[in-house]
Amino acid sequence: MLLKDSGMILPREKMLSLGVSSLTTEELLAIILGRGIKGKDVLELSKEVASFLESSSRMPTLKEIGKIKGLGFAKACQIIACLELSGRFLLASNCPSICTPDESIRRFSFMKYEQQEVFAMISLNSANRVLQTHILTRGTVNQTPIHPREAFVKAIEDRAVAVLFAHNHPSSSLTPSSDDIEVTKTLCLAGDLLGITVLDHLVIGASGYKSIRREYPHLFENK
Repeated sequence: MLLKDSGMILPREKMLSLGVSSLTTEELLAIILGRGIKGKDVLELSKEVASFLESSSRMPTLKEIGKIKGLGFAKACQIIACLELSGRFLLASNCPSICTPDESIRRFSFMKYEQQEVFAMISLNSANRVLQTHILTRGTVNQTPIHPREAFVKAIEDRAVAVLFAHNHPSSSLTPSSDDIEVTKTLCLAGDLLGITVLDHLVIGASGYKSIRREYPHLFENK
């Protein structure tokens, strides 16, 4: 059970008092797992699972994650099911508002496990509320071609006022390539013509993400 120990606020109490977003990865996993094993408490086990997931460059298999000592088949199934469910949920239609890249990254987090480049887009209404999240194209291990027609067709169908693009680098590098810069420039120009604002273009990697807007703000200036 997750009980208070030595005055420390444990995950369930912390989520109740501060909200789920305040929890670390280890604390979220502790809530999912519920309990540890003899000689390894749930927080210690959760730390091992978190370390394994953060070092993985793709979605782990049940067999791979089941090798963690103390996890067991049932708990391994719980973790894999949660990862799959989160990917499906984050690609579903919801209506939170997005004003910064940090607020959008959860919807693109599934991309860190992809072994091919994936180009995705979030469409937004005039209040910056999410309309849909779309995977637009899948490419090779180091590139995914995208044409403005493909990039904006879903945004037009959604009647979007703004969009936010993202693609992953299977190499885990977060540095935008010259092609990434040119694609961003083209997408921003196309968005200006269509009256759909491009808020940002994110590069996703296993270690996090990088905002092209923050690096190259001039690309997003209205021409």
